[in-house]
Amino acid sequence: MMPLVAIVGRPNVGKSTLFNRLIGERKALVHDMPGVTRDRNYGQCTRFNSPFNVVDTGGFDPESKEGMLPMMRQQAQLAVDEADAILFIVDARAGLTPADEQVFAVVRQSSRPVFVVANKVESSKQDQDLYEFLALGIDDVYPVSAEHGLGVGDLIDELCEVLPEYEEPDIDGDHIKIAVIGRPNAGKSTFINRLLGTDRLITSDVAGTTRDSIDTELLFDERKYTLVDTVGMRRRKVISAAVEKFGVIKAIQSIERCHVAILMCDANQGVTDQDARIGHLALDRGRALVVAFNKWDLVEKDGKTADEMIKDFRRRRGDLAFAPVIFISALTGQRAIKVLDLVDTAYTNWRRRIPTSQINRWFETTLADRPPPLYKKRQTKLYYVTQARTGPPTFIGQSNMVPDAFPESYRRFLRNRLRASFDFEGTPIRVNVRQRKSKYNQAPE
Repeated sequence: MMPLVAIVGRPNVGKSTLFNRLIGERKALVHDMPGVTRDRNYGQCTRFNSPFNVVDTGGFDPESKEGMLPMMRQQAQLAVDEADAILFIVDARAGLTPADEQVFAVVRQSSRPVFVVANKVESSKQDQDLYEFLALGIDDVYPVSAEHGLGVGDLIDELCEVLPEYEEPDIDGDHIKIAVIGRPNAGKSTFINRLLGTDRLITSDVAGTTRDSIDTELLFDERKYTLVDTVGMRRRKVISAAVEKFGVIKAIQSIERCHVAILMCDANQGVTDQDARIGHLALDRGRALVVAFNKWDLVEKDGKTADEMIKDFRRRRGDLAFAPVIFISALTGQRAIKVLDLVDTAYTNWRRRIPTSQINRWFETTLADRPPPLYKKRQTKLYYVTQARTGPPTFIGQSNMVPDAFPESYRRFLRNRLRASFDFEGTPIRVNVRQRKSKYNQAPE
């Protein structure tokens, strides 16, 4: 799975600012008031040599009756247990504090690499302020300015040296890896137990019974699968338990190392906004997707109920409309095994490669029907489109313009035409554009 880097430190040392710097966007709320980050933020850092997940271990409430330091120690302990490397952030201006020492006392017990990062270093004149941090018993202190980016590149170079190597899932493996994802109490564990024919996983009516991602092997009809039961993911504002927050991180990691995700929804509620958010985690990471409406045996229905639910799903959740839908009861076993047929189809389409001759014919017809829009009053040209990879199917168009010349609406049009022309049910499609270099701008050989 993709390595996980945890950012640890007391409040107001710049953890969220560094988090935003690493992922390249202002995702975490940043404020001078300590304790603003009350929910753990997570994101991907892909701009350096080795991609990795990064988690901002916020959630420190300075007014908590339990006291801030116990909460900080709990967060630090979780980082020690789950992360592959730890960035321990201190404030170079404030110097070493007792709170720093207490949190670091937990972190240093880990076998994971720990980088002590002195933030808010704006110039070399502050270097002498770093010596006091050596009292923590470390060899090096990494000075950075998370706000301005100073020193961050050097830090990441050192960090990438110690992270485990990440490889995309082997799409040509001998079995399909399936992550079962969804909200708490949607029936994920019950579904896996039904497929296995045994109560391998603990199930309960209490939401949140599953606290970790669990892999189980399944052999069915001479087909091999790895089933991954994941933590139920609730809306961020209702996630309070620190253990559950890291469980969500592990669920995301499970999606990253799977081929197909099964989004388990409660048929009594349809696809909720939170279901859609979870589905987009699989979509954003390019994984094939199957939507299973569980607890179908409890739904009051007639002959039109299923069709109406499918139409409503495709209308309201257009970005996920590529996923096949099935209605099951994990408790009674109704159509549970048929989910694997949809998984097989989605996986096959996820790996599908279209012959170049067919792509060329599709490209000529599509371009004739709807050419690209003008960009800054200039004609936008697409010279050709090729399929660059599978898992998911990714297509690259060569153009005379920069990628920004192709709005999302036109890319969506291309994806829809690809789906209409070829069988891509169950898999996302990526359409990217590259600007072809002008021969007049190329350097001589």
